Amino acid sequence: MTPVKESAAVHGHPTYCAVILQLKEVIHVKPEVEKVLESIRPHLQADGGDVELVDVEGGVVKVRLLGACGGCPMATMTLKGGIEAALKERIPAVERVESV
Repeated sequence: MTPVKESAAVHGHPTYCAVILQLKEVIHVKPEVEKVLESIRPHLQADGGDVELVDVEGGVVKVRLLGACGGCPMATMTLKGGIEAALKERIPAVERVESV
């Protein structure tokens, strides 16, 4: 029996094994992302804002900026320079952060 490569795909679709590995990574990464967001949250709340974790898809963390952060002209800086930088520094599996 030939072993199936974890990254193999059939007609552009990931194999069952690849999907299971992605799910395991999300299950492992999501609590870590929550911990990092909890450490950032007081800084955002001090300015009348907050952040909510929406989802983790592969290496992409999807968040929603709330309160004053939601409409702030510096929201992109907060997202990329603050939240994304902290997550990438502490969790190597994080590739980027998106606001939804």
